[in-house]
Amino acid sequence: MSKTFHDLNPSQRILLGPGPSMVHPRVLRSMATPVIGYMDPDFLAIMADVKDLLQQTFQTENDLTLAVPGTGTSAMEAAISNLVEPGDKVLACVQGYFGERLAEMGERHGADVTRLARDWGDVFEPKAIESAVSEGEYKLVTLVHAETSTGALQPGISAIARACHQAGALLVLDCVTSLGGVALEVDAWDVDVAYSAGQKCLSGVPGLSPITLSARAVKAIGDRSTPPSVFYLDLNLLDRYWGSSPAYHHTAPTSTMYALREALRMVQEEGLEARLARHMANAKRLWDGLEALGLTLWVEDESLRIPSLTTCRVPEGFDEAKLRARLRDEFNVEIAGGFGPLAGKIWRIGLMGESSRHEYVTLLLGALRELLID
Repeated sequence: MSKTFHDLNPSQRILLGPGPSMVHPRVLRSMATPVIGYMDPDFLAIMADVKDLLQQTFQTENDLTLAVPGTGTSAMEAAISNLVEPGDKVLACVQGYFGERLAEMGERHGADVTRLARDWGDVFEPKAIESAVSEGEYKLVTLVHAETSTGALQPGISAIARACHQAGALLVLDCVTSLGGVALEVDAWDVDVAYSAGQKCLSGVPGLSPITLSARAVKAIGDRSTPPSVFYLDLNLLDRYWGSSPAYHHTAPTSTMYALREALRMVQEEGLEARLARHMANAKRLWDGLEALGLTLWVEDESLRIPSLTTCRVPEGFDEAKLRARLRDEFNVEIAGGFGPLAGKIWRIGLMGESSRHEYVTLLLGALRELLID
């Protein structure tokens, strides 16, 4: 007997986890725009808008600024695969899961990777990276700006970039959880490669991920002795598609591009300064509310917390997974647990983009209060 498939009707969730974030109705409506060809002049004009809006959001004039197909991991892979050749030396700064993922990607692409590690939840003193990078002839230094697995925000990016350049290395910065929600100044900080994801603080939908490269990084790609190992994410080929004389590379995800353009347009309308202030104000409401419930935050120093992603310790005596399930089933609110060494120890609460709203903070705190009392 054949199975009957019904209309889609997923539960309506309040997404307060580490991503995806809530999506504004304007962004959802944009996806109903008719699909057109990937080389249609109208679609190429939409891509040009996305590039312009991304440059504004990254605060950069980098010409090679675009969105690669896929989620944040694809942008990470694009950064590593385009810059690394077998035998290149890479210094991977690891203070959580995604720092380790960068290190593993480097190894998979044949790099000679040295790990500079800190405990999950800690950050690096810029001088520690300066000392490490000066001790070896590294081509790349990889670093996570906002470590989604721990809730820790890495300070001193400008000083770290300066140290990398003095040692002849490029800085690759993971901004998946920071772009659009945390201060990020690619040009002012002199970052060589920064990448993010459309479904986090930008509140687009999963499927396109922003990336920007400095002239220094573009030259490094041009100086390769072999082509990048991943054709689909070859940034030279992608740049031609996004350029002034477009050349076919792949079939772009049309409706996802519409959504990213509308999400970025909303960032522009709100203004970056106001948007960052909103994220910080709601984060402080959450931090104060969690502490009022007797919960403790994993990152103790407030200046090192990510406004868009908060981690708090699970109180003793509670099954964190069961409590999260009740939060989802009884209140339609989604948050996430920890993984790796933090599995079962923390909750991860995202206030990203459309999810960073006063009423959502109030709802979450009220629900947690009720569940903890139960």
